[in-house]
Amino acid sequence: MRFVRHAIAAAVMSLAGVAQADDTMVVVELFTSQGCSSCPPADALLKELSKRDDVIALALHVDYWDYIGWKDDFADPKHVERQKGYARVAGRRSIYTPQMIIDGTNDVVGNRAKDVEMLINRHKADQATVALSVDRSGDTVTVQAERLSGSGPLDLHFIRVDPGETVQIKRGENSGKTIDYSQIVTEWTAHAGWSGTGNYTVEFSAKGDDAVVVLAQEPDHGSILAAARLR
Repeated sequence: MRFVRHAIAAAVMSLAGVAQADDTMVVVELFTSQGCSSCPPADALLKELSKRDDVIALALHVDYWDYIGWKDDFADPKHVERQKGYARVAGRRSIYTPQMIIDGTNDVVGNRAKDVEMLINRHKADQATVALSVDRSGDTVTVQAERLSGSGPLDLHFIRVDPGETVQIKRGENSGKTIDYSQIVTEWTAHAGWSGTGNYTVEFSAKGDDAVVVLAQEPDHGSILAAARLR
């Protein structure tokens, strides 16, 4: 089954320190591609969102537009699988770019700034149910999680993020454009060992200079209940 379609507004197809989760922090995942002509406004919006203290912005580049003529060198098939997982849970038969997922629950066309802002404000009102603490020492990141309310297992997602790159695109739908990309996801590791009760500690390897983000999310592409970052 083909998992892409076409639409008008969206193309369908050296750190150290401690971070605490903030109960007002909202996670915005942008599924984007260098080969998508509808994506640059969403890429620019994500860059603006990344400057906010109440938002964790993540750009997950996908590869299903590479055939048009320009290979996105930030793309990862794992990002496509995550996007398909969100679509499956929501009962959608297609995926598209640019798509933003807000706190793992709401999707919106990524270049609709007013709709994105509305959803961010809605999720900022959510009460914290998980506390996260993230500490980095050398090449090791230690995550401590505590369930404040609710029940059920939770996945901890360890993410590395490149804060920004500029790309000169020479072919495809964006041929001739120079585009600034921000918050580029370079690594994503899911850890499913927490029952979601009491206190839990897990360590991740973190070599290199990319920033660190940690999410606590309900299994099978559920709600993101907490997030923390080390810039």
